[in-house]
Amino acid sequence: MSAGEAAAGPDGALRCPWALSTADYVTYHDDEWGRPVHGDDALYERLSLEAFQSGLSWITILRRRAGFRSAFAGFEIAKVAAYTDEDRDRLLADTGIIRNRAKIDATLANARVLAEWAPGDLDELIWSHAPDAAGRPVPKTLTDVPAVTPESTALSKALKKRGLRFVGPTTAYALMQACGLVDDHLATCVARRT
Repeated sequence: MSAGEAAAGPDGALRCPWALSTADYVTYHDDEWGRPVHGDDALYERLSLEAFQSGLSWITILRRRAGFRSAFAGFEIAKVAAYTDEDRDRLLADTGIIRNRAKIDATLANARVLAEWAPGDLDELIWSHAPDAAGRPVPKTLTDVPAVTPESTALSKALKKRGLRFVGPTTAYALMQACGLVDDHLATCVARRT
């Protein structure tokens, strides 16, 4: 087996190798990553968490997800959009989340922007950038998985044009992977959709 190929997990089933370092990763990989996510609040949560992950390991975010959900009112756009300066101060002091001022400010600003959109607009915008699965080769190793694609670059531009922050092409592609717009489970991975 070469580096980057699917590897046996704790149950012997082949999985993407990034998912095997912790039990938290195995569960996330098997049950969530690459599965279709719809709904404005659910997509806002994923977009926010991907932004918080920028420059950090995903496990850092995954292990604090309950703290993030508590701190950001379950990522209900309308509730977060109503956050005040006092809420911002509370977030900056909250040890249950990543206390990065720029990322917190972007999450709050994004909620305020999204609160002005019609219901379903975020879902429609994000999913309109899903590439045709038939036109994408199935990755055999991690080296076959891109960090940025033309679709993620276009999604990033569309989100920024509508006023959202902290949504670069790499973050947009991570969102596409996490929310099932693309299936980057390796060809022999047990979690790959058929």
